[in-house]
Amino acid sequence: MHRRTAATTPSSKVAASRERRARRGGNKSNNGGGVRNVNGHLPHHSKHYSNEKGMGLGKRITLLTIGLTFVCILLIWGAGNSDSRISPKNAIRRMRKGKSNYQSPREKTQPESILPQTSDVTNQNPYTVEALDKNPHLGWQPPLVPSPLGSSFSWRTCFKADPTSDGSDQPAGCNENPSELGKAPAVEKDWVPDVTMVRTMMMYGKDRDGNPFPPPLSKELCEDIAVRGGKQGDSNKECVRESMIRRTGALNSTTVTISPSNHYEAKSNGDTDSIVVPAPKIMCLVYTMADAHANRIRAMRETWAGGCDGFLAFSTESDPRLPAISLEHEGPEAYENMWQKVRSIWKFVGTHYLEDYDWFFIGGDDLYVLPHNLKTYLASLIHKDGTDPKSKEYFVGRRFNSGGGLFNSGGAGYSLSQATLRKFLAAMDDAKHCSADKRTSMEDVMIARCLSHLGIYFTDTRDAKGRERFHPFAPGSHLHWTPPGPGQQRDWYEDYNKDW
Repeated sequence: MHRRTAATTPSSKVAASRERRARRGGNKSNNGGGVRNVNGHLPHHSKHYSNEKGMGLGKRITLLTIGLTFVCILLIWGAGNSDSRISPKNAIRRMRKGKSNYQSPREKTQPESILPQTSDVTNQNPYTVEALDKNPHLGWQPPLVPSPLGSSFSWRTCFKADPTSDGSDQPAGCNENPSELGKAPAVEKDWVPDVTMVRTMMMYGKDRDGNPFPPPLSKELCEDIAVRGGKQGDSNKECVRESMIRRTGALNSTTVTISPSNHYEAKSNGDTDSIVVPAPKIMCLVYTMADAHANRIRAMRETWAGGCDGFLAFSTESDPRLPAISLEHEGPEAYENMWQKVRSIWKFVGTHYLEDYDWFFIGGDDLYVLPHNLKTYLASLIHKDGTDPKSKEYFVGRRFNSGGGLFNSGGAGYSLSQATLRKFLAAMDDAKHCSADKRTSMEDVMIARCLSHLGIYFTDTRDAKGRERFHPFAPGSHLHWTPPGPGQQRDWYEDYNKDW
């Protein structure tokens, strides 16, 4: 059976997420870009499994839920690989002292925890005196805090907190409480982050204290867990299972196995579907806010971020441990000014990292990315075309047709090849064609217009069967979406998905 290889999926309905984020941050910038319609309507869904209300803190941990669900499902499907490892340590808190006696029904008959499977782990300790002198935060992980709930602790407890809380009332073990991170160390004004640090930790497989990295996950997370912790209604896992989404390789793999014919309307050139090639180098960029460091950014860091060769969060506060950086930009730090924030991101990345990576992927802090799948697709794309991302312009993502023009959804995230970023940087201050002075949340529309003016158009990212690889909503939302019936209001999502 054909296994679909999705590249990205966010952890929430993007339009609703933006509205909540705008309310959450007041005049501060939240994660803009992505999908929208003029009336603010969400796509039509035929099923809603949960009637639980409130999404404040619950929304913040949705990323962690879906991320860990993805990892657990993918690990279970791949459990037969010879490189799988079992950790005897408690997977929830990674406590140095003591051990929880809590076991879910499934854990009573299975090992306590699982580690992400790896293939290219290096045995050379990267935490040398010289390396730590250059970057004293290399290998850092949050302190291991015992849970006051003791043996009764369950992950489901984490989903029942006050939805308006900032996470400070979350019990230890939920990986939500800001106090577990502590105060961010100060940085110099001209500080340039080491964006390879999470990748380095992933490749070594341990943090600098010798604990497994990424941290092992509890088997409890492989059970059905709804948004508010219920035991029914895990439509995200249902979607992953039914759509046959699989990871294409280990997060720390340095090679990918590509299928050059697995592209929409691609012509076969005689290649087989099993070509092993070096994985392209990709830098992952995330726009966020400081109040997401303890939950969303931490969840990314401890699940998929190490699959990117470079990872950097662009926030309202710098924290060299994550790493995250706060950049100045034109206009206020506001949701309605996301375009200026994203412009500052691209300028910073182009100044410091342009020549280091083949591709640059950008998205909000509500994304869950399968980096190896993304690398596999990008490698397959350039192999099919016989090109080099350093010299060939590509604009890759989930295209939408708004009726007024095409753009790649910021909600699903999108990728620029090195050549595209270089060309954009040379033209980004063009006020007429690249909206250099405009203040808007529609960063994805603005960059699409600029690149179109430069002659850089959209890549059809669908697979050979016409299925999308980049997704703007949570998996469950895609699974249960249906077009409106006769007499129902038109659905903007259906309209935006018109063929090119």
